[in-house]
Amino acid sequence: MASPTGRARSVRARDARWRGALAVLDEMRRRPGVTRADVARRLALSTGSATEITARLRELALLSETPAAATGRGRPTTVLHPHPRGPVVIAVDLRQEDWRCAVAEIDGRPRVSEEGRHGSRHPAKVVAAVGEAVRRVHDRFGGRVRAVAVAVAATVRHGAVVQSATLGWDAVDLTGLAPAPGLPLLVGNDATLAGAAEARYGAAAGAGTALHVTIEVGVGGTLVVDGLPIEGATGAGGEFGHLPLGDPALRCPCGALGCWDLAVDGRAIARHLGEPPPRDPRSYAQAALARAEGDAAVRSAVGRTASGFGRGIAGLINALDPGIVTLGGFAEPLRAAAAEEFAAALTDGLMRFRRADPPPVVAATLGDDGALHGAAAIALDRVLTEEGLDAWAADHTG
Repeated sequence: MASPTGRARSVRARDARWRGALAVLDEMRRRPGVTRADVARRLALSTGSATEITARLRELALLSETPAAATGRGRPTTVLHPHPRGPVVIAVDLRQEDWRCAVAEIDGRPRVSEEGRHGSRHPAKVVAAVGEAVRRVHDRFGGRVRAVAVAVAATVRHGAVVQSATLGWDAVDLTGLAPAPGLPLLVGNDATLAGAAEARYGAAAGAGTALHVTIEVGVGGTLVVDGLPIEGATGAGGEFGHLPLGDPALRCPCGALGCWDLAVDGRAIARHLGEPPPRDPRSYAQAALARAEGDAAVRSAVGRTASGFGRGIAGLINALDPGIVTLGGFAEPLRAAAAEEFAAALTDGLMRFRRADPPPVVAATLGDDGALHGAAAIALDRVLTEEGLDAWAADHTG
């Protein structure tokens, strides 16, 4: 048996072996279509070192290279791409009414492979249906699949679903989504993962501290610092929709009174119109925006809802001090449909010193794919490590 000192040396040797390779692969993730020359420049590598690292990665089916377009200056270089036989991850987006299953190569860009609507929201039936799709995708890619990550519209604590007001779930086990024994299965809140993706690849890329807020059924989001979401002690942070910013007389499906969730989505618009709560608040809200231009009552309901949203955003800015705010899901269309009401509520809610120079509030750029991008990202974070590359190399050369 190896001594502790021997094991430590072995780990250090492994880490040194993969350090340069991981840096190159990280550049590929951050900058799709990057050239070998650009990578060498950004990582301060000599031409010889960059060539040696990429050659090794090619041999291990971790990247491929194609000639870059000639620029007329310097030596010809190559564009780095994921290898056609390289590792992939499976990303799942499990929402209130439907689900999607995608595959991402090491560039992190998910490509939807299967999708469907819930025939029932009963957790066992949802897990069975989605699990079958994940297994079909896994069967197509075999040993290339190195991890599965699930973005779910639920509160996630210690990697497990503890509650979903959206789906009506409590303490649901998602391990049935793992397509094979030993394959890592990661679970995260959909809004948290979408925010992390916006900070890495989207509208907040390059920002040190970014706040992401999205409206689907209720409100979710996260504060991202240096690319990592702040998830709290147990991973359940970012439940912005359950801040008591709504009507204290209303009981939220989560069990609390006065949740912001009930003040900003389709349920709020329906309530302002005196209509019953919609089964699908997301679709109802989108339809309401389409009706607002020609219906004064709907326009007023949308304006009141946007005002409640702007007031909450102001509170989050005051509390969290972000450098930028990104809006996903229904949040941006709501703001655009009632821009004056949103802006007035936001300004009135900001502390006085912030009003002259508030953080920009911008539309998220990843759209409905934000949660899939985030799920792919956390799966690749697990795969693209020294340990992960060691395992891939052992399987590839074995």
